[in-house]
Amino acid sequence: MAQSILVFDFGTNEEAAQQARHKIDGWKQAFRLGNKMLLKFEREEAAAPAAEEAKASKQKAGSKSEKEGEKADAPARVRLLVRLAFSDHEKLSHQRWLDRIPSEEPFKSAKGETIRSGDDNFAKTSELFDSLD
Repeated sequence: MAQSILVFDFGTNEEAAQQARHKIDGWKQAFRLGNKMLLKFEREEAAAPAAEEAKASKQKAGSKSEKEGEKADAPARVRLLVRLAFSDHEKLSHQRWLDRIPSEEPFKSAKGETIRSGDDNFAKTSELFDSLD
């Protein structure tokens, strides 16, 4: 089975990541891809010093509630992982999706990386993909 994982780093741009998710969901439905194309998000919290500085400035301002302040304090770094898993006789479709996805608009703005099944990092990235919800 031909498998590849595309990793797109959207930084803190949650809106672009959600647009990318919406685009992939549309493709899955339109092309009846089912489980051949799966996506998962990996969110990493911002660094602790930045969060502490933001809390200090929030306490000075005192205008926001605790919950709103926490959301604004720590923007999460968003990575989108897309796994393509096509059978061996669908190599052409697999290659076309590998070429198409990074060239589409929401994905162009993100830093992209393609990890194929023969690469050194594939096992590590595959475990990460499976561990995400």
